[in-house]
Formats: sequence, C-alpha cells, structure tokens
Amino acid sequence: MVDVQPRESVALRSDLLAVGAAAVLVALGTALGIHFNRPGSGVVIFAFAPPLYGDWLPRVGPGSLFAVVLAAAVVMWGPSLAERLSWRPLLALGYGVTVCWTMALALVDGFRTGFAGRLESDHEYLHEVPGITDIPVMLREFSSRILDFQPDSWTTHVSGHPPGATLVFVWLDRVGLGGGAWAATVCVLVGCLFAVAVPVTVRALGRPEAARAMLPFVALFPGVIWLGVSADGLFAGVTATGIALLALSRRRPPLALLAGVVLGFGIFLSYGLVLIGLIALAVVRSWRALGLALVGALAVVVVFALAGFWWLDGYHLVVERYYQGIASERPYGYWVWANLACLAIATGPALVAGVRRTVAGRWSDPVVLLGLAALLVVAFADLSGLSKAETERIWLPFAVWLLPAAALLPAPGRRGWLVAQAATALVVNHLVFTYW
Repeated sequence: MVDVQPRESVALRSDLLAVGAAAVLVALGTALGIHFNRPGSGVVIFAFAPPLYGDWLPRVGPGSLFAVVLAAAVVMWGPSLAERLSWRPLLALGYGVTVCWTMALALVDGFRTGFAGRLESDHEYLHEVPGITDIPVMLREFSSRILDFQPDSWTTHVSGHPPGATLVFVWLDRVGLGGGAWAATVCVLVGCLFAVAVPVTVRALGRPEAARAMLPFVALFPGVIWLGVSADGLFAGVTATGIALLALSRRRPPLALLAGVVLGFGIFLSYGLVLIGLIALAVVRSWRALGLALVGALAVVVVFALAGFWWLDGYHLVVERYYQGIASERPYGYWVWANLACLAIATGPALVAGVRRTVAGRWSDPVVLLGLAALLVVAFADLSGLSKAETERIWLPFAVWLLPAAALLPAPGRRGWLVAQAATALVVNHLVFTYW
C-alpha cells in the first residue's frame, strides 16, 4: 500500500517552490521596472506600477470593508457549501458572489472613479459611440480608420479591436443603455459569466467533483480586479460561455452551432481571441460538434464580410497600428517574461500551485487538458510580441481557464490557498490604482 502522506508532503513543497518562483518573478519585474522608470534610463516600459499597468496609490475606500468581509465568508463557508449545495443553486450563488467580489474591489475607488467612469476616457469605446450614426457605414469604413495619425483615426481601444467590441456599446446605446454606468454594469454582469461557464465546462467533461471544488476559487479570483471594469472582462464572459456551450453539446449536439456563433463573434471582439480555438479543441468531443461549431463561427465571419469588414485586413492593420504607438518602445526582452509576472498576480498563488500540478498531471484528466490548453494559448500570445504589458487585463479570457487547476489542490489545504487568493487581490487592489 502506497503511503499517500509523504507523497502529498513532497507535492506541497513543490507547490510552495512554484509559488516562490512566481514571487521572485514578480519581484524582479517590479525592481527592474522601477529602474527603467527612472529618468534617463533610456528604456520605456510605460507601466508605472511595474509590472502592472497602473500607478502606486495606497488607499482604502467604500468597497474595502465589504471586500474583506466577503473574502472571509468565502474562506469560512465556501468549501463546505461547494460540497453540499445542489448544483444549480451553487452555480447561482457562485455567480452572485463573484459579481459582489468584483464590485467590492471596484468600489474601493468609489462609484464614479472605480465603476461608472472607467469606460468614459478618450481612449475607450464610448468615446466613439456618439459619432457612429450609421452602423453599416461604420463597418464598411472601419479598416480605413485603424491606422494612427489620420484626422479620423479611431481612438486607441476601438482601433485595436475588431468592430464587434465597439458594436456592443453602440447597441447598448441604441436600446437606451448609454453612458458609462450602463456599460460598466454590462461588462461586469457578462464578464462574471465565467463563474458559471468554466465550472459548467468542467462538469460537462466528466469532472463534477472538480467543478465543485474550484467554485470558491472562482469566487475569489484576483483577476476580477481588471474585469471590473474593462471590456476584456466582457470578452472573457462571452468566450467562456461559448466554450461551455461547446462542452454541453456532447449531450445536446445543436448547442455546438450556437457555441460556434458565440465564439465566432468572440474573434470580432478581440483579434487575440482567435487563440481560444485551442481551448475549444480541448473541449470538443466529436467531429459532428466540431463541424457544427465551425459552421456557426464561419457564419459570423461571412456576416461581417458581407457588411464590409474582413477580419484579416483588420488584423494586419492593427499590427501596423500597434507599432505606431508605445509598443515600438516597450522592450520585448523585458515584457516576454514580465507578462508572466502579471499573469501570476492576476491568477494568484493558488493557481500558480495548481498550474504546477497541471504540468505534472495526466492528459487524460479534462482538468489537466484544459489547463495545458490555456498555457499553450498564453505561450502563443506571449511569444507573438503583440502582448507587451497589460496582460493582467488582456489575458483575462485565457486566465479564467486556469481556474480548474485549483481543483487539483488537496482538500485539507484549500482554505489556506483561498486566503492567499483573497490576500493577493486585496493587497494589489489597495496598493495599485489600475486604469483602462
């Protein structure tokens, strides 16, 4: 009979070593970034709380106490509730707590600064909404306005994404939900759908116990600091929902077509979301489902093409625009590893340990396969050079697929890991003022 206790002791030491290595990576990113930010260094990283994109600003605010109380409640009761509640009420509770956790962290900076005003800067999508009076014309002319230094160049976020992202906010305005508060509300409510979609996917793949085990970690995910409020959070919610529909299509094949439509629209929210296809491949379980999903995705591509926007044209122009700005100055040699430090902060120590177990796990486990697919996506995004900085926000749609790795952590130590997750989010959110 194998003695499990020494084996788990070795595994725990390996987990702690992985967390320690991640902490060193973050410390190096911070120290070197501070050095680069000194006048006369000759290096521009354009991240003033390195490696994060934000400013050092220690503070407390209206949401601080609520965030601490909520975190304590999840640590105390989350694991036991995850075991004994019925599945659907558990999902509803998990979603509600994730929304509350997101809002509490956002409201540390107050309602206006931390929430309603987040999407109203000159760089954001809402800046362009009043000028879009004819959607068909906007789509036909979209690519011609991507490059910078033209009189009618799109603002930063609009130019850096396909038109689907802008259309979301235009549609909200058309139905009477215009302005920053409504846009922020939709971003949070849709973005937090990952709290349902990721566990549903894991359960549909045959790991119901893992789906339950991960839910407290979903609720205290540090990455929601950037989900509330950013369009990237919305992108995470949309694409996670598409993956969940694809996983559910194993028993309900027509859902694969809907999954394809949702994921197809996802690549018109952000060019980088084409990489979500690798996670889709880790989830799909039949050629029929894959075929239906491809039909649905291609239908979206055809609709946009007929409307006047060709995705590949936009992508090539965005790459050119990317190097018209600060990306041409940000050093690849720093960001290729500092990006990973940002990801470690956004995912937290528990997921660092979970990823360590993922890499050492068996591919036959769907949880391991999902984690490996997410890591592969991150590797492609990182090495491309098109993700220099701000990956704590930009990689949210990928980072949420590392959450199942938390289920690989042994049950007796999960409360300790939850404390580490909550502490990471609270410390970062109260020390660094993040923007866009």
